[in-house]
Amino acid sequence: MKKGIAFYSVGEQFDYYMLIKSATKGVASNGKPFLTLILKDITGDIEAKLWDASVEDEDLFQAEKLVKVTGDVNQYRGRPQLKIQTIRPVQPTDGVKISDFIEKAPVDKEELMSRLTEIIFEMKNPNLQRIVRYFIKKYQDDLLLYPAAVKNHHEYVSGLAYHVVSMLNLAKELKSLYPEINGDLLYAGVILHDLGKMKELSGVATPSYTLEGKLIGHIPIMVEEIGHAAKELEIESEEVMILQHMVLSHHGKSEWGSPKPPMIREAELLHLIDLIDAKMNMLNRALDKVKPGEFTERLFAMDNRSFYKPVFDE
Repeated sequence: MKKGIAFYSVGEQFDYYMLIKSATKGVASNGKPFLTLILKDITGDIEAKLWDASVEDEDLFQAEKLVKVTGDVNQYRGRPQLKIQTIRPVQPTDGVKISDFIEKAPVDKEELMSRLTEIIFEMKNPNLQRIVRYFIKKYQDDLLLYPAAVKNHHEYVSGLAYHVVSMLNLAKELKSLYPEINGDLLYAGVILHDLGKMKELSGVATPSYTLEGKLIGHIPIMVEEIGHAAKELEIESEEVMILQHMVLSHHGKSEWGSPKPPMIREAELLHLIDLIDAKMNMLNRALDKVKPGEFTERLFAMDNRSFYKPVFDE
């Protein structure tokens, strides 16, 4: 089996197929145009430069296109970069398809949906349960397909549902440790906190931010949707406002994108659970790509730190 791009070292030559995640035009200091391509497979992505790019190149090499690439893996500013030697669009006779290059969650969709349903059945608060059921019914198909982000964590098919289910598992453990927690409120916050990303992000194969995502963002989108759902379900109670606060505050701080800091116990827990799951997902995937005794690449979302993988066994 061909190894993925994440496992290539500096100095190695690459010769295989890749999916274009994004293509950005630029102009070099000599005045000649070039393309910055982000190429991906199921193991990760890499930046590549196509120098002296023609107008035809700009038309051929766009996001969500499959290409056959040869080149050398170099390093630029501490990160791997592919120096393209040859590149061409994939032909039908190549026998590859987009799904071969898109990473998927390690748990299948049926199992994720089963776990979500199990948690919803456990909820005893009728208002919270009805609101959660409303959104699961409305967004079930997309929820089981969408990534949780464009980059950094759970940025793969079913990543959003996998992120939610992982957070629910953490929430269940915390509920057993701290019985005074309002479990229904915490579970509802976990399930709904990121559903606005299905409007914030463009899709699955090569996700980017939609216009609504750029101008409004997933947090305000979801807060508004909760309000609309409550009106449609004719629910007028404090739970609606509390649930909206859970979503508003789940990033924790204004500089991290939260309009409000957590001011409810369960909102603080939601923020911490979200942070733990996102960071562990980033760390686990980065550490999977290095050998014991090596450091990961610098992780921008982890304060640009590199992490060491110890040699000793567990």
